[in-house]
Amino acid sequence: MARASAQYVCQNCGAVSQRWAGRCGACGEWNTIAEELVERGPPKSLGAAKGRRLGLVSLDAPEAMELPRLVTGIGELDRVAGGGLVPGSAVLVGGDPGIGKSTLLLQAATALARAGIRVVYVSGEEATRQIRMRAARLGALDAPVELAAATDVRDIVACMQGDGAPSVVVVDSIQTMFVDTLESAPGTVSQVRASAQELIRAAKTRDIVLLLVGHVTKDGQIAGPRVLEHMVDTVLYFEGERGHQFRIMRAVKNRFGPTDEIGVFEMSDAGLIEVANPSALFLAGRGQGRVSGSAVFAGLEGSRPLLVEIQALVASSPLGTPRRTVVGWDGNRLAMVMAVLDARCGLGLSGQDVFLNVAGGLRVVEPAADLAVAAALISSLTDVAVPEESVFFGEIGLSGEVRPVSQSDLRLAEAARLGFTRAFTAPAPTRPEAPLQVSELKRLEALVGLFANSDR
Repeated sequence: MARASAQYVCQNCGAVSQRWAGRCGACGEWNTIAEELVERGPPKSLGAAKGRRLGLVSLDAPEAMELPRLVTGIGELDRVAGGGLVPGSAVLVGGDPGIGKSTLLLQAATALARAGIRVVYVSGEEATRQIRMRAARLGALDAPVELAAATDVRDIVACMQGDGAPSVVVVDSIQTMFVDTLESAPGTVSQVRASAQELIRAAKTRDIVLLLVGHVTKDGQIAGPRVLEHMVDTVLYFEGERGHQFRIMRAVKNRFGPTDEIGVFEMSDAGLIEVANPSALFLAGRGQGRVSGSAVFAGLEGSRPLLVEIQALVASSPLGTPRRTVVGWDGNRLAMVMAVLDARCGLGLSGQDVFLNVAGGLRVVEPAADLAVAAALISSLTDVAVPEESVFFGEIGLSGEVRPVSQSDLRLAEAARLGFTRAFTAPAPTRPEAPLQVSELKRLEALVGLFANSDR
């Protein structure tokens, strides 16, 4: 007879221990360990059961060929997903509360339903009447989306079986689902893992697109066990600042498309509106006059060139330890660029307060932003504006050299399309004819020389 035993599981990282502790030894979080009951029976052999065989399919069989993707019609979402939703795939969408996850998936569900695809939207957080109220605000009450308010995985799996099974199932959210064979409460590590496993298994058996909404922790990670991100095919993070109307969808894992791709949306009263030209939108608030401490970075997010404004403010510090405030960039990277400017160019930044901001709420992770950050810092320190209508991109080495970055032709073409006439970057062995004037900088000292003449 199976007997139940207790184990203690961290609800943040899923680490298992044999006794309770106030702090998890794996992730360091406090008050996240909870007791869970596990049914344990006598050990059984894994020998082959009589009459059971593994279902094998030949690689070149017709049924093994790739199925056509389901295009939602929301260009930014299809772009991040790799061209559309793959039948039989599981997509996990995570983000902060109120960022727009449910709104975007409801818009995608209504668009697919209008195209004749059967879509089931299951919510464990809202009643069907509340979902209809949200759909009315989006102007989508005419879409034939089937709604359900349920949390029992057994009921959802039953809906995914049979002849009339839907092609797309949205589950909002996975943290509210539960499997009735487990004693733990919904949202615990064991329930999230078991619920996701059952739903993914049912979806892959019937080639159903499964869209899961996932809550995030205070660190921005998907709540629940880390294995949840390994179980799904695609992980999309929905990012954005509450003070900005822009929302960034970023693919951090995609088995059927590129990673590090982004989609840009704008929050409005009518829901999320896709932004086809994000560079112009991010630069829309840039002042027309020449202001020191501002430089435009020609970046690359996935396959999309993107121009953003980097703002810096260098001021004398009244404190013994100067402040370093960074929004939208890596603080350690800023410390490295400042150290190179101090050691190689003789600039006195170590005793100054430094504030750095990527305008528009976008987070930049490319090392190619080093040159634009250095230009903004030098411009603010010398109170001299950067050359007019110019963009910057290039990686800075510790010895002060400027290194080339990938796909500079795409960056230059995007800058020329938006009206920029000059680009500062690293020298390249071979460079095709550029659509704008390119100034090559071999070392960081050459960048400092641009601001030596205050008449620029």
